[in-house]
Amino acid sequence: MRVRFLAPALAFALATPVLAQQQDFSKVEVQSEKVADGVYMLKGAGGNIGLSIGPNGSLVFDDQYAPLSDKILAAIKALTPDPVRFVVNTHWHGDHTGGNENLAKTGAFLVAHENVRKRMGSEQFIAMFNQKVPASPEAALPVVTFAEGVTFHWNGDEVRAFHVAPAHTDGDTVVQFVKADVVHMGDCFFNGNFPFIDTSSGGKVDGIVAAADRVLGGVTDKTKIIPGHGPVASKADLQAYRDTVKSVRDRVAKLKAEGKTKEAAVAAKPTAEFDAKWGQGFIKPDVFVGLVYDSLP
Repeated sequence: MRVRFLAPALAFALATPVLAQQQDFSKVEVQSEKVADGVYMLKGAGGNIGLSIGPNGSLVFDDQYAPLSDKILAAIKALTPDPVRFVVNTHWHGDHTGGNENLAKTGAFLVAHENVRKRMGSEQFIAMFNQKVPASPEAALPVVTFAEGVTFHWNGDEVRAFHVAPAHTDGDTVVQFVKADVVHMGDCFFNGNFPFIDTSSGGKVDGIVAAADRVLGGVTDKTKIIPGHGPVASKADLQAYRDTVKSVRDRVAKLKAEGKTKEAAVAAKPTAEFDAKWGQGFIKPDVFVGLVYDSLP
């Protein structure tokens, strides 16, 4: 697949620091949305931020871009006077980790899956954009890493951050707020759109489906789900996303098993019935088919 199919918004959303500097962040407003008692979602530019506030201090999940750090901190300050104690990255992409260094300077500890630190700590290449991403400075790297998961007993809740099999990338973390009944899925979930599968970072369509299945098995109709991109979702929203991705996956897998090339699989339009609802976002249908094809064995 070529970059010509890519919506400009996504190219920016995963931009390197150099490209991010071309965006006028002065026009971006960081807004907060209450998801449950003590749990908020912050929206600005880039991935959705999860936030836990309470007597222990703030626990933040993802931090968008460096130029937005002051606005993000101001939005948090409007909700609580307590400082940010921890920042957890759901994966390594710059629209989720760009503020790491700035928040660390305020005294926050950076936490992530071990593959996030590995990828941030060395130059990466995203084939989707034919783009090299330089290594992040040491001050932006997670100082606490885990292989399987870590639990925060924080602000009266049990907040479980756990690694899932390669999905959006090979370092994805999903977060469950047990008491608040909220889940933050990072970019394993693009609510209302086909997902970006970063095959250069180990992402796989089978992992996208598996992550959704794992979350669906532990939530109820009352659970609120924060996606990496898009509005706060319900279990039904996640189920619809999972079923759509699984249907496309099965169709593309059949085409690949029949010996069809990627170009032939794209030409077969296996997403056609889903395009009106799911193909209007960052990832257009032809791009998604190509990503699915590349991520299948």
